Amino acid sequence: MPENAPLSPADIDRIIEMGWEDRTPFEAIETQFGLAEKDVIALMRREMKASSFRMWRARMSGRATKHRALRSDDVDGFKSNQQRSISLNKISKR
Repeated sequence: MPENAPLSPADIDRIIEMGWEDRTPFEAIETQFGLAEKDVIALMRREMKASSFRMWRARMSGRATKHRALRSDDVDGFKSNQQRSISLNKISKR
């Protein structure tokens, strides 16, 4: 995604969803959308209710799985094995 390109509502929803996921590191969001951790935090603050943002920040503070460098070696991907795979823009059935 280009550096200063505006995010679509679908992109914003996906970034918020990825932000809430425990096993999705901020580096994955940066790779996919070009937003650094501080940008994700700013987006979450702007797009969420204040109480939801405070709950999210309390949940994410110090969480090792949100930072690739702090993760244990057994976590090696962005995607949980419980997450459905997407092929040809459709969600595959299990």
